[in-house]
Amino acid sequence: MSPRISVVIPVYNEGDAVVPVLRRINESITLSNEIIVVFDQPDDSTAPVLEKLRHEIPQIRPLLNTYGRGPSYAIRFGIDNALSEVAVVTMSDGCDDPQQIDALARLVERGVVVAAASRYSRTGQQVGGPFLKGMMSRLAGLSLFYAARVGTRDATNSFKAYSTRFVRQVGIESDRGFEIGIELVAKARRYRQPVAELPTIWLDRTIGTSNFKLAAWLTRYLKWYFFAFGPRKALPSE
Repeated sequence: MSPRISVVIPVYNEGDAVVPVLRRINESITLSNEIIVVFDQPDDSTAPVLEKLRHEIPQIRPLLNTYGRGPSYAIRFGIDNALSEVAVVTMSDGCDDPQQIDALARLVERGVVVAAASRYSRTGQQVGGPFLKGMMSRLAGLSLFYAARVGTRDATNSFKAYSTRFVRQVGIESDRGFEIGIELVAKARRYRQPVAELPTIWLDRTIGTSNFKLAAWLTRYLKWYFFAFGPRKALPSE
């Protein structure tokens, strides 16, 4: 039987730092699942760690991304290879709350195409992280929520659950950074598909350094930000 949740995690030379994150995810999910961990190169330091950890957590599926380098391709590759109807994208840095994976997946099972973990809803919170990045993310999220009515206050957060059917219908065009999150929220709005959110508490990573480069990817975020304000589009046929 297919799992109810496919958890998709892009990694880049995380090494042993990924172990406690995967253990927390495994302990937190109660629904049947697979944990797809995607890396770009065969010599990524995460790969041998994953092979060892599979003896402890057999639902881990290490996958070598063949689409191209970067988190967007890795996430797209993971979703395309998901066995379930719900894909939950989360990061390998431990910033996301794995106890919310079940709840996000259940929202998709109930009919939304995107379920977002929101740092900017009334009971959500972001603890730590670069001030400028956080401020710009909050401004983008709140303005999209109130002005474009996208259904979530946190369009830029990568921690989201998706209907794999919807993603395969509309496709993913992002090809470099983590802008997939805002791309699929913007597309859901243009195609008038339902989006929901749950409040989350995001904690800045305590091990390793982030690979996020705001200046390099800002224009990519802006492309999808303005796309969300466009007119209604017809959903592509399957």
